[in-house]
Amino acid sequence: MQTKSKLSAAYDRSRVPLYIQVASVLRQRIQAGHWAIGDKISTLEELEEEFQVARVTVRQAVEMLRDEGLVSARQGRGTFVSSVVPDRHWLKLETTWASLIASVKENVPRPITLTENVPPPLLKAEDGELAAEYVSLKSLQFRDDQPYSIVNLLLARHVFEMDRDVFLTGPALPALAGLKKVKVKDAHQTLIIGSADPTVADLMKIPLGAATVESHCVVVDAKNIAIYVADIVYRSDCIKLQIDLLRSERG
Repeated sequence: MQTKSKLSAAYDRSRVPLYIQVASVLRQRIQAGHWAIGDKISTLEELEEEFQVARVTVRQAVEMLRDEGLVSARQGRGTFVSSVVPDRHWLKLETTWASLIASVKENVPRPITLTENVPPPLLKAEDGELAAEYVSLKSLQFRDDQPYSIVNLLLARHVFEMDRDVFLTGPALPALAGLKKVKVKDAHQTLIIGSADPTVADLMKIPLGAATVESHCVVVDAKNIAIYVADIVYRSDCIKLQIDLLRSERG
């Protein structure tokens, strides 16, 4: 009874329909390899008992996975895994400058909206000093025709003018790194977990309130000028954070 009350409380904390919550857990198990291709998943009775939900809820969850092509029913034998869930966590939020540049080099930003004569960013002490002027570049980033992040960038105008065409047609960080006249002294980013507001949900085609990863990234040049200040919102289901805990000790 205690387990049931805990599950009920967990279900009540979400407005997502029960069958979708159950399907999400089963999908994650397939992705994690708990069941391999060809394996028989738990029976309806077992799932009903484990999740403490009605039989119809379990059926709806399994049918959802069947519609996705992940499982198939064999009459008289049960339900079996027919394909694996592709790993959608392809984007590594890297912790070094070079690896971060490499991870976003193939991004496709569209559309890029340029706004000039914008107010300067609000900087912290560690963010350097303000440039004389900034331009605003806003874009929706795609990978394999799927939107996965929204970028709101304030770029120092003198840097933008070094290669306008490149900044207007591709991801800004690789473009910035490729400028020989720019020497980067410091680059740092802060990550927090957020949730999709109506605008973010609409642009990235995710549910309202879905988990997001929000990045605040600042690049400072050799003159201690904050030349790149970006606020980036990622859909959480494509993010993987991988940190080498011994990098500094080896270095």
